[in-house]
Amino acid sequence: MIERETIERIMAAANIVDVVKEFVTLRRSGANYKGLCPFHEERTPSFVVSPSKQLCKCFSCGKGGNVVHFIMEHEQLTYPEALRWLGRRYGIEVAEREQTDEERRAESLRESMLALNDWAGRYFVQTLTTTADGLAIGLAYLRQRSLRDDTIRKFQLGYSLPSRDALAREALARGYSRELLLKTGLAYETERHELRDRYHGRVIFPIHSVSGRTVAFGGRILDEKSNPHVGKYVNSPESEVYHKGRELYGLYQAKHAIVRQDRCYLVEGYMDVLSMHQSGVENVVASSGTSLTEGQIRLLHRFTDNVTVLYDGDAAGIKASLRGIDMLLSEGLNVRALLLPDGHDPDSFARANDADTFRAYIARHEEDFIRFKTRLLMNDAGADPSARAHLVGSIVGSISAIPGPIVRQMYIRECAATMDVDEKLIVAEVARMRREQKQGAGERPAAPAGGETPAESPQPAAPAGEGEDSAARMLVALIVKYGELPLFADSEGGAPVSVATYVKGELAADSLQLPTPLYRRILDEAASHVADADFHAQAYFTTHPDAEINVLAARLCEDKYRLSSLYTKTQQLAPERERLTELVPRLVSDYKYAVVKGRMKQLLAALSAPDVAKDASRSLALMNEYKKLSEVERIYARLLGDRVITPG
Repeated sequence: MIERETIERIMAAANIVDVVKEFVTLRRSGANYKGLCPFHEERTPSFVVSPSKQLCKCFSCGKGGNVVHFIMEHEQLTYPEALRWLGRRYGIEVAEREQTDEERRAESLRESMLALNDWAGRYFVQTLTTTADGLAIGLAYLRQRSLRDDTIRKFQLGYSLPSRDALAREALARGYSRELLLKTGLAYETERHELRDRYHGRVIFPIHSVSGRTVAFGGRILDEKSNPHVGKYVNSPESEVYHKGRELYGLYQAKHAIVRQDRCYLVEGYMDVLSMHQSGVENVVASSGTSLTEGQIRLLHRFTDNVTVLYDGDAAGIKASLRGIDMLLSEGLNVRALLLPDGHDPDSFARANDADTFRAYIARHEEDFIRFKTRLLMNDAGADPSARAHLVGSIVGSISAIPGPIVRQMYIRECAATMDVDEKLIVAEVARMRREQKQGAGERPAAPAGGETPAESPQPAAPAGEGEDSAARMLVALIVKYGELPLFADSEGGAPVSVATYVKGELAADSLQLPTPLYRRILDEAASHVADADFHAQAYFTTHPDAEINVLAARLCEDKYRLSSLYTKTQQLAPERERLTELVPRLVSDYKYAVVKGRMKQLLAALSAPDVAKDASRSLALMNEYKKLSEVERIYARLLGDRVITPG
């Protein structure tokens, strides 16, 4: 974990205007700066950078935050990676907690392997562009595939000499160890303990991590006829720095285009990515010829919710990939599919068309994946009842993978109409499959409705309702901004009660807690630090080592609140900071009221359940609880009156 002192040094040194200017053209607009948002396509500038607040925000898409959050979003880095990025820019060494000897060895090995891969990448590029074999064989092949010099440079394509140990000898001469060559997979060892280059005589495709480090290589053989028993492609083996199931080829080069266009095109191979990118369709990545994995899908989901899978006319290949698409659906992605014209794959179609033509074709021919799969399998099934039954099962399997109940219901109806199957049967089958999926994932069954208290039941609490979460969020916002400030004098003449202490005490008095672990952690940390002489909640939480906390804190500090009917529009509200004695108790009451209303709603739902209606004693217990809560609800309603705090 990065030390707080280091984070504070970075935040003090980093100027958000200077950092944002590296990526966005800014023009002064009063006290602030304005430019086109780098996170979505727009023609009218709505992205504002405030040098006084050291914050940025797009007033169209809503993205923004402090300088660390900007780098996290723009470069798609984790919180520690973004801090290291800024640390390098401002010459600040990023100090982390003391590592164990084992952790230091692992980190040293990993960094050494990455350094060797980076060097090997440069070596392959130099070999391609400066040696006779590289120019005559490697570069000639890339030219034959219609790749331009700018594309070759952007993706750092290279060439490995035909000599079986050229790279190994050069690496050893430069001080890299034999162990590192073997661990990275750049070389392998023969039975006679001789080192051999894994990629000799091949064109090289480096594979980059999201942050741009070279983690692996793919090598394509050029003389297939002379080597009929050798695989066309050879890829790096799994290692400490490369896990095939967690990487997507081309993501480093495509990530900004994916975020701007909020869509990603998913293809199979290296050349598909290169040709589409070169044609102007840059939001494209490849699974590198393997079935999609959960790691790849989660990585992709960091950038967009929308994926279009491009297929050529190979029916066998399409069917083999269907399981991977179901995994995309289960992750909550919106998946569309496109079948390219006969005789074309993404590589050849991109070379034959410019970006506008390619995108126009996609817009005309892509279709929702469930419909695409139904049409594809129905063509195969024909009138065969057995084949049609199998088709229905396959389609229902895809529908059951979709997490959203409304979307599932829409597909169930469409599936029933398209395949002439009773909708009730499909509903029952989807429900069965989802139960099996949950059991397979080790999920616990839902808690029974009715009278058990949290102490009596080990079941997880029900999720917070919208009103409860909204009230809690506003309460946490005040804790983040003003948690250390005095609210009331202690009744016994002691130190004043702080905002954080008051909130924690009020909730504890009614055996309540905030609805999410993140909110609870913020309250607990604020309450535990208010006695510290140098504690300032806003600075503490916006520079917190935990990325979840500091990102939330930055967003909460941007929120504004108003009392909807306590004041008229013509009345000038006092600054928020001066109204804490009114706002904090009010928000605590709002939250308690929302909790009561939420529990009453749960009780009504439980009472309407058939199994509860048949159980007289259980129904009576629930009705008694509902009656007591109704009395509490009326008290809060009178207390709160018509003043409701709403986001402004």
